Amino acid sequence: MFFKTMKSTEMPSASDVIKDRTDSAVFSDIHYVLGTRICAPVPDHLDEAVLALGCFWGSERLFWKVEGVYSTAVGYAGGVTVNPTYDDVCTGMTGHTEVVKVFFDSSKVSYEDLLLVFWEAHDPTQGMRQGNDVGTQYRSAIYATNPQQKATALSSREVFQQALTQSGYSRITTEIDDLQTFYYADDFHQQYLAKNPNGYCGLSGTGVCYVSESAE
Repeated sequence: MFFKTMKSTEMPSASDVIKDRTDSAVFSDIHYVLGTRICAPVPDHLDEAVLALGCFWGSERLFWKVEGVYSTAVGYAGGVTVNPTYDDVCTGMTGHTEVVKVFFDSSKVSYEDLLLVFWEAHDPTQGMRQGNDVGTQYRSAIYATNPQQKATALSSREVFQQALTQSGYSRITTEIDDLQTFYYADDFHQQYLAKNPNGYCGLSGTGVCYVSESAE
């Protein structure tokens, strides 16, 4: 077992970014736990969410346990370098953050339901870190795959901010943007905590509950 730490908390400048790679990661297209596909083609009725809440090992395990989730995969988004490797991302010189891609059936679990899990599972006020995991690759982010997702994400941020403020927390630093490109991590990292049950998981929430506006 090894612990992943990254010291740089500054996004890289254009001149410092690691150069693009020609080859993409090699990984199994079948989920180690669920036995479903983690990449296209997947059933047409599924929606896709891309979320970053710190180390992607524990984050992925959190979401593959949610009812209505078809499959999950870990990778990188929000950066510049094409086809980054894990080691590339760990340098802080690609601009990416570690993310989880979630294929889900919206008739069984809504996007807002997934955001509830997202907000409650980590501390979105920490900037370029999550707990002891420090660096740009651990920043909190939501990458929307369509305009409705982005609107829902922005609204949910305001809802959770109110709850955090009442509990004495500072402003949310979560990045909310349109998804540009998701790059799969290599097979070693896919469903890592199922393959390594005693592996490192730094996931830790604030204890503050997200209360949906629709539930009020």
